[in-house]
Amino acid sequence: MSNVLEVPVMRMPGADDLPLPCYASEGAVGLDLHAALGEELVLQPLERALVPTGIAVAIPRGYEAQVRPRSGLAIKHGVTMLNSPGTIDPDYRGEIAVIVINLGSGPFKINRGDRIAQLVVAPVCRVEWAPVESLGETVRGAGGFGHTG
Repeated sequence: MSNVLEVPVMRMPGADDLPLPCYASEGAVGLDLHAALGEELVLQPLERALVPTGIAVAIPRGYEAQVRPRSGLAIKHGVTMLNSPGTIDPDYRGEIAVIVINLGSGPFKINRGDRIAQLVVAPVCRVEWAPVESLGETVRGAGGFGHTG
């Protein structure tokens, strides 16, 4: 693969037994993040928790990492993430953690090593605003919030 980005990753103390984030299939774009819990966590319906992943990363400048929910957890159990997608800035060096919420109808158990979210690393650009008196016309114009059906 020619477009591989090397990203420094550090395991947090006590997380040596957990796998590093990895792709579940050849075509996957999200790396699975694993729960670095000391003991089982049971989330009741509508309960949320901050779940550590046991890793910290050094995202290169010009990139961001997005923490996203896993679709299987969402459809099977109603478990997703708040603040989704969560952005990891290139200057953040702390442990990655996931804000998990149970929107399902029953309790949901998270164990050490469970795949709880995905991490996608993507390029971003910085913005410099260019103030103008008017914007160019488009067919859509200012229509929004359901304007296109």
